[in-house]
Amino acid sequence: MACQHLNHLTSENIIPKANYPTFRCEECTRINGRWVHLRICQDCGQMLCCDSSENQHARRHYEATGHTVISSAELGEQWLWCFADEQMKSY
Repeated sequence: MACQHLNHLTSENIIPKANYPTFRCEECTRINGRWVHLRICQDCGQMLCCDSSENQHARRHYEATGHTVISSAELGEQWLWCFADEQMKSY
């Protein structure tokens, strides 16, 4: 079944990496933590760390807010992930 959360997002309407002058996990920076990879919440634009990071701030953000879709903030990667439906989409 197709993910409704991902269906409406395209390369034309996602929050792009280019909007960020500095790449960092906002929460890790606040607590002096470390991250592995970065993700961008497509609902509010927060840049947070991935599930491979110790604190998993992107997942915690989803659990706290219900913001379902993240994009990779990594250069050269163009994909979206929906936490709710556990589905991925390239753009």
